[in-house]
Amino acid sequence: MSEPITVVVAEDQALLRGTFAILINSSPDLTVVGEAGTGAEAVALAREKAPDLVLMDVRMPHMDGIEATRLICTTPDTAHVRVLILTTFDLDEYVYAALRAGASGFLLKDTPPADLLTALRTVASGDALLAPTVTRRLINEFVRRPHPTHTPSTQLTRITGREREVLTLIGHGMNNHEIAGTLHISLATARTHVSHLLTKLDARDRAQLVIAAYETGLATPRRTPH
Repeated sequence: MSEPITVVVAEDQALLRGTFAILINSSPDLTVVGEAGTGAEAVALAREKAPDLVLMDVRMPHMDGIEATRLICTTPDTAHVRVLILTTFDLDEYVYAALRAGASGFLLKDTPPADLLTALRTVASGDALLAPTVTRRLINEFVRRPHPTHTPSTQLTRITGREREVLTLIGHGMNNHEIAGTLHISLATARTHVSHLLTKLDARDRAQLVIAAYETGLATPRRTPH
């Protein structure tokens, strides 16, 4: 039997934090190795325990979840730790900031227990947890900017023409099955292209590929025709 996925729960409400911990520990393939009540505690526990992932509340005292995520994801000692953002609202101003900080996805606090456990496994496996509404909101962030600033990356010179096509489709929120159908390639080939993009662009997961597609100008927001 493989080792259980290790989790740090970061939530400022003690009762809710304890409830999440009990739920996570109820699954044999998941185990809580630490609980944090502030963003600073979450960062410290990530360094101390080196968990597979942190279930991170957005709003916490002394350091919010966005800043804690940024510190965890950009510090060499904890860069391998994945962060799943926990929030009351699937808003909004937090989406772009959290993804830029390195978060692998979002989870609402009213998510059914079974779905929460599935989400933790999904993120721990290296996949991004981005609901279509979140992807659309990320795209809309770029639409709202009056003068988008694209910063071409020298890393894009390392990807092939086909990989550019795949990255564009990822930017528009397509999953691997949709990419395969659009480009008339096999699912295995689509997965291979995504894997190569993650490596070549030094991206943690699919969420960062979405950002890369827009920040480099490779993908452009689709506007609904009037």
